[in-house]
Amino acid sequence: MRRYRRFLRLVLAGLLLEVFLLLSSSFAADPHYKYFRAGNPADIQTKTQAGVALMGGGDDLDPAFKWMCERSGGGDFLILRAHGDDEYNPYIQGICKVNSVATLVMPDRAAAEDPFAAAAIRNAEAVFIAGGDQANYINFWMGTPVQQALNDALARNVPIGGTSAGLAVQGEFIYSAQADPPDGPDLSSPETLANPFHPRVTIVHQFLNNPLLKEVITDTHFSARDRLGRTLVFMARILQDGKARHIRDMAIDERTAVLLEPGGMATVVGAGSAYFLQASQNPETCKANTPLTFRGVAVRSLHADERFNVSQWSSNEGISYTLSVESGVIYSSLPDGAVYTTKSK
Repeated sequence: MRRYRRFLRLVLAGLLLEVFLLLSSSFAADPHYKYFRAGNPADIQTKTQAGVALMGGGDDLDPAFKWMCERSGGGDFLILRAHGDDEYNPYIQGICKVNSVATLVMPDRAAAEDPFAAAAIRNAEAVFIAGGDQANYINFWMGTPVQQALNDALARNVPIGGTSAGLAVQGEFIYSAQADPPDGPDLSSPETLANPFHPRVTIVHQFLNNPLLKEVITDTHFSARDRLGRTLVFMARILQDGKARHIRDMAIDERTAVLLEPGGMATVVGAGSAYFLQASQNPETCKANTPLTFRGVAVRSLHADERFNVSQWSSNEGISYTLSVESGVIYSSLPDGAVYTTKSK
């Protein structure tokens, strides 16, 4: 009888251990990501056309999303974000004919490490990175299978897009915002011009590997938030730190986008301006706690329907001028001294 009771206790203990392990594994299997899908639940494969939709933020631009949808061949459209919900799904469904629209929310590295995340990107025929905080994209996604899957998508000619923070991570160089306080004010032009080595001037390298955006940094919400000063500081720091021999910048206004073809030709759409800046000369003064001096920055400002050759970094359209910074003050070669342009008549 004792042996029988001992046997029953052992069996019961074994059953309890199995239940515990099953419960533990089920809790561990709860995904860190959120996934919302609308349209056909089954993936399809379509012939895609490469292209990059670079959106400056603010209200979403129908022409830019339609351009991405067309290049997807009507396939599966995927939105990536670190926080938020599926608000893009009905919007894109309303303006595009695609097989499906899905939103994948990855709020931490565990989500980006989940095999489902990279698989979702591999199965997409268009990928759009939403706005938010680019520090989350760098902190959560860089160095994970998500980063590799995005670069693989570029290599297989999948159209890629991004707005606001999603634009910020498109170039070879990225203002990462990793030192910004949560929910704090944006890094401003005056504080960076006064101190180019401000601790919040954080620049990382090559989240995405797009040859057309090599030696390029981007900025968003450009004239609305007066970001020219900080853009010039980013460019000066990249040169000063020896990260590139020359540096280029695409700075895009709100409600404006640059649609970049694989051959390097870009077209501006929307209500504002897109600024294409270039500098090859190192700053004269770029050191901690000292106002910046940085001369000879060439600018080409374009508006809707005007085109720019990114491969050659040139255009005969738009407005051409030069900027210089003297002891933290920006000077322009435009007749009225303006640093931003208004739409030409």
